[in-house]
Amino acid sequence: MTSTFHGLETAKRSIFTTQTALNTTGHNISNANTAGYSRQRVNFSATRPIEAYGLTHSTAAGQLGTGVEAASITRVRDKFLDSQFYSEYKWLGNYTVQSDTLEKLETIVNEPSDTGLQTVISNFWNSWSDLSKTPESADGRAVLVEQTKAMMDAFNYTYKQLNDLKSDLTENAQINLDNLKSVSSTIANLNGQIQRIEGIGDDANDLRDQRDKLVDELSGLANIKVSDLSDGYTITMGNVTLVAGKSAAGSQGLTLDDMTAAIENGDLNNGAIYGTMQSRDKYVQGYVDQLNQMANTIANGDIEVTIPKGSVLPEGTVLNGVTYAGANRTLTEDLKVTVQGLNGLHQLGYTMNGEQGEPLFTDADGNTDNLTAENIQLNPKIAADPTLLATSMKVTFNADGTETVVSGNNSMAVLMSQARDTKFAFDATDKNTINGFFRAVVGQLGVQSKEMQRLQTNQQTIVDQVDSRRMSVSGVSLDEEMSDLVKFQHAYNASARVMTVIDETLDRIINSMGRVGL
Repeated sequence: MTSTFHGLETAKRSIFTTQTALNTTGHNISNANTAGYSRQRVNFSATRPIEAYGLTHSTAAGQLGTGVEAASITRVRDKFLDSQFYSEYKWLGNYTVQSDTLEKLETIVNEPSDTGLQTVISNFWNSWSDLSKTPESADGRAVLVEQTKAMMDAFNYTYKQLNDLKSDLTENAQINLDNLKSVSSTIANLNGQIQRIEGIGDDANDLRDQRDKLVDELSGLANIKVSDLSDGYTITMGNVTLVAGKSAAGSQGLTLDDMTAAIENGDLNNGAIYGTMQSRDKYVQGYVDQLNQMANTIANGDIEVTIPKGSVLPEGTVLNGVTYAGANRTLTEDLKVTVQGLNGLHQLGYTMNGEQGEPLFTDADGNTDNLTAENIQLNPKIAADPTLLATSMKVTFNADGTETVVSGNNSMAVLMSQARDTKFAFDATDKNTINGFFRAVVGQLGVQSKEMQRLQTNQQTIVDQVDSRRMSVSGVSLDEEMSDLVKFQHAYNASARVMTVIDETLDRIINSMGRVGL
């Protein structure tokens, strides 16, 4: 026969188990808006049945049920969707950084506008054109000097802004790397806590949620692979182990130089760190190189000009392999020659003082080789004395052997103004006007920025879609939780009613039976 108190124990187990389900439902509702939280559910399991007590084996069909218990509390999580999220989120981290960098580059270049580099370059050419009309004008020379200084300042300032952006990206890469180290260390600590808690048979659901949220963050920083092993997550970046169980030693010693090496050997090929370093080394440095090339080319790049008939070349000038000296300095016909940029062209003319023209552009020390956007400037001598601007290409020969510059001649000023439409040799294969080269740079930047914005937008859509699918599985639905709350409430009340019935029955047996005749 069964125990008199069998039903009481069954009702008690039902109450405890249903109460656990109610508490878990309340926990889900409380964390409905908690980032990274996965809804939890109680797994009900029938307790082990028993054979009815007796001296011999019962002949009754089946065994007696002993009620229900909460076998476990597990979180609802789809590992496949997590893996998909990691795979897509690394691309978003990469594209977001590169798109932001290109947007900042567009702000620095600031074209088209009335204040950008294109405008000051045009003003420089226009000043030469104006001076060619009145080559003896002191005002025209002063204006040209100031416009040239403005163009040089624009080169210098743009270089500084690009260099500052490079420094910012390097600092940002270091911040991301430090974040990667910190997150890896925290994941390793959580691995240890989870292993300790689950080692005694409990489910560390909330700690697992914290760990997965950190892995989400890590996947945005670098391309990672996550393996769930017996001692916790093992996380690798290519052949670099960031986390191995309770240890994050593989990530703690990493430096930016290590990240550069990882990019070169393919271990790091995505994520915000990769995007930051690529933005710095590919985009920003690329535009620094182009700006340097443009500055050096305008000063020293080969250009082809036609020197007009009647011009008198400075003594000892060598053009096309011919040295012009003495009587043959005066050209009897137009001469097409190649000179080294505006510096070379300017040195073919004469100043107001009758001297040969100086190089137009130098660095602070007066050197003309290897000029960059950082160091290029108007020749300090010309900046201090505008009369040193060469505008004439004619002299008259005096009886005493001296020469007098024809100051009203404008041949050099005309050639300098015509250089606006002259193609400079930027390298062995690329010939373009200065304005044309800069327009190509601006156009390239615009296309790159637009394309990166498109990639970022598309990737954001993909990430949102994957995360939405993941949330549909793991996220808390208040409607569903409220339905469960009502269900478990009724189950709890019914269990309590069963216990009341059993209690009343026992009261009848204990207090009312065996009292006949009393």
